[in-house]
Amino acid sequence: MNPNFTPTIRQLRAFVEVHRLRKLSAAADKLFVTQSAVSMLLRQLEEGLGARLFDRTTRSLQPTPAATEMLPMAERILRDVDALSAGFRDLAQLERGRVSVAITPTLASFLLPEAIQRFMHAHPQVKLQVDDCAPDQFVSRIIGEHVDFGIGTPERPGAEIDTQTLLRDHLALVCLPSHPLARVRSVRWADLQGHSLVTVRPGYGIRSLIEKTAVQAGVSLDVSNEVSFLSTALWMTTSGMGAAVMPAAFAHAENAPELVIRPISAPRVSRDVSVVTKRGRSLSAASLSFIETLRGTLGGRKR
Repeated sequence: MNPNFTPTIRQLRAFVEVHRLRKLSAAADKLFVTQSAVSMLLRQLEEGLGARLFDRTTRSLQPTPAATEMLPMAERILRDVDALSAGFRDLAQLERGRVSVAITPTLASFLLPEAIQRFMHAHPQVKLQVDDCAPDQFVSRIIGEHVDFGIGTPERPGAEIDTQTLLRDHLALVCLPSHPLARVRSVRWADLQGHSLVTVRPGYGIRSLIEKTAVQAGVSLDVSNEVSFLSTALWMTTSGMGAAVMPAAFAHAENAPELVIRPISAPRVSRDVSVVTKRGRSLSAASLSFIETLRGTLGGRKR
């Protein structure tokens, strides 16, 4: 026996079929190869193992004791290989699999519901997991490979992640119709001075962008209420606790008819919501399909 010999899958298939059918011609038909090819595969297997596997008679091939002992192991290997191939095929065809995505609760509430509904209807066998994390945990969940990818706005992209833009959003002022700035068609940053504002707390989402822009515009903001979630900012605004500064897309998605939404300009500030992946990590077919579904739902909203 050659100590470095490892049987190939083709050799094992030829062996199992010949053992079952006892004829080279029948095994060749089953494997869709020539009889000489089956004979060669068996010869290679016997030479590598250093054992005769079949005795030839006038009518058929008879397995030797070595072949009888080897058969269960060969069949088990082929079952495992076939199961592995079927598993990869199912993953590629989205007949099974898993998608895990990190996203903040605020973004999830207005980006994901329609996309998830469509994706689960199209691919019911794929398991979808949403990791609703805090903004300061977002990038670490991706880099640590706790999720396949994330959807959000990393404050400091860095060298460990890649981003692909899903949508570009701009900041807006949300207020009651009775608010003085509700009558202004386009609110400037300078107009915000002296008004009580509600926005996210430092370290969360857009807060650093708001503070940076206010400094550039020479404006001192009166932030009277700080929140962790933009949905909280909306009900505070509805209650008259101040006007909220938030992404326009979220404000429009909440569909609150009792509130007025005005873009903030001079300067007009935008932010990108992106698909965020760990650099060098490939996405599965299921993950790519979910991202395309999400792009489709966002495109439908734009139209």
